[in-house]
Amino acid sequence: MKEQITILHISDRADSSHSGLAKLKEIGCGVVSTNNPTEGVALLYIMHSVTAVVLDSRVKEQAGIDLSQSLRQIRPDVPIMLLCSDEIENAPSSTDGCLSTDRLTSALKHLLTEEPVVG
Repeated sequence: MKEQITILHISDRADSSHSGLAKLKEIGCGVVSTNNPTEGVALLYIMHSVTAVVLDSRVKEQAGIDLSQSLRQIRPDVPIMLLCSDEIENAPSSTDGCLSTDRLTSALKHLLTEEPVVG
């Protein structure tokens, strides 16, 4: 098994719990959550163990685009994904896509056991 995958989950909801995050924890991912986008930027800056950033789908309006651009400037090597109920093709260019919970979980599970999935 590879090193633990650490996911930084950023939401703009007071309750940042999400069933998809519980699934990620079940497959062995570490999950750090914040409901404060400014704190999310700071966490990414100081946490070198972050493997991927997951933005809650409600953060995908202009504030979410600005947030993803800030995150990309700090760590251009870290994938930034929108977590949404349905995948969309027109995700903001500053993200690596919009993934449904099921697809995100399977992609990260694959990372835990095999070579990374690209695309």
